[in-house]
Amino acid sequence: MATHPQAGKLPTDEQLLNIDELLSAYSTRKSDLAPVSFGTSGHRGGSLKSSFNETHILAISQAICEYRKSQEISGPLYVGIDTHALSKPALISCLQVLAANDVEAYYQEEFEPTPTPVISHAILTWNEKNKALADGIVITPSHNPPEDGGFKYNSIDGGPANTDITTWVENRANEIIANNLDDVKKLNADEVFNSTNMTAYNYIPNYVADLENVIDMKAIKDAKIKIAADPLGGASLPYWQPIVEKYGVDITIVNESVDPTFKFMTCDRDGKIRMDCSSPWAMSSLIKLKDQYDIAFGNDPDADRHGIVTRSSGLLNPNHYLAVAIQYLYQNRTEWNQNLEIGKTLVSSSMIDKVGEEISRKVCEVPVGFKWFVDGLVNQKIAFGGEESAGASFLRKNGKVWTTDKDGIILCLLAAEILAVTKKDPGQLYTELTLKHGAPIYARIDAAASPEQKNKLKKLSPEDITATSLAGYPILEKLSHANGNGAAIGGLKVTTESGWFAARPSGTEDIYKIYAESFVSEEHLKELQKDAQNIVDNAIS
Repeated sequence: MATHPQAGKLPTDEQLLNIDELLSAYSTRKSDLAPVSFGTSGHRGGSLKSSFNETHILAISQAICEYRKSQEISGPLYVGIDTHALSKPALISCLQVLAANDVEAYYQEEFEPTPTPVISHAILTWNEKNKALADGIVITPSHNPPEDGGFKYNSIDGGPANTDITTWVENRANEIIANNLDDVKKLNADEVFNSTNMTAYNYIPNYVADLENVIDMKAIKDAKIKIAADPLGGASLPYWQPIVEKYGVDITIVNESVDPTFKFMTCDRDGKIRMDCSSPWAMSSLIKLKDQYDIAFGNDPDADRHGIVTRSSGLLNPNHYLAVAIQYLYQNRTEWNQNLEIGKTLVSSSMIDKVGEEISRKVCEVPVGFKWFVDGLVNQKIAFGGEESAGASFLRKNGKVWTTDKDGIILCLLAAEILAVTKKDPGQLYTELTLKHGAPIYARIDAAASPEQKNKLKKLSPEDITATSLAGYPILEKLSHANGNGAAIGGLKVTTESGWFAARPSGTEDIYKIYAESFVSEEHLKELQKDAQNIVDNAIS
């Protein structure tokens, strides 16, 4: 994909979102709405596209209330939002329904944002001590552009709800919409906050105080590392100063701006405003500061993703950092059980597999989506779960569960701990890994596909693939189900000794995504991508 001329530059005034128009569309559009659709990270859409409107949120919230009742979930429901413009009105709509359904709900005081991992942490902390179990809702479209909204349900295990739950909620919400919201119980907005079951709450102290049980905060302080944090206008902003005050670490918040247009963000590769902390274009402002700090990092608006900037390497590729984090944690968390596995998605780098072999730990490979790591983290089968898209979490120092959703805050602090303990930044440590195992080249490309072809790709079996070689190497494995848990990957993965590709249909566009990695060369990667597209096109045509 060509790089847009605006990439890495601040947006023009013409690019900035009309917030009034967006908010008006949220409350006024009542007909010709897109259906509720839960993808890997909940329901996402936009009010201007008629896919994230008050009707959607009222219906989803009512469906969740009914699901809770059917499962006898009677503890508190923790609600968090990020800083996207649609998040606060969606919170009000959600609370109107929760209050009318007599759900005990907690939201951050003054309607301030709450990071996704903090909601997971709150759920797990409550459920460890109480019989009436808690669950949660996070209202966020993650790193998506300013005009988008998102709504995600986290179940009693603290993690993103599994497919069975989201399918039930999605179907019920669409039934409610089809029935003109007649089944929705709802209080007026001005009545909600007088309701005895709605609690304005401060999430910050408990999460911050507990950080020392998952990160070696003392090592960071003692090493006197100079750190820069960029919240990218998101939910991590209120957390960094309390972390500084609690632990005495030297963290400078280099951008304290919060604005729903995100006008302070440099544009992504395609010229759009996108708060993607793994994009060098979106992270351009922080990368420019790399030589002024020992280490720097950023989070997306709901703080479930991390972007690590080092003096040695600039912005680290997420796959590179995952490999370094895994190697460090499994060698330095001495209280962890030696049988704990490494969790990775099947489109993450094979460097992780090579690290697993080096440290004699089994790698548990699962489909795309953090929800597939939840059981492994809760039951302490895996100590670390990481995605290629810069999302991960890991166990506490004592081997107990920390969060079952992605936690960008602890992954940022881990980078500082790694530097403090090893005296090398994660970029330097990744270079050492490549000297041992080779330097893989990883990329994702898109290919056109009709809805019928996408559906066929989703259902492919290994027997549908007749090719015996890929980019000059014999095919070793063809997968339609993940090796780690046997779950369907909704696509295909093909591996050789020198590289691999995985193909998955897009949930929103008429394309499929090809993830590929070569341990040979850039030219080999291009050949691999070409062969991958031919293999898939032949199978779905």
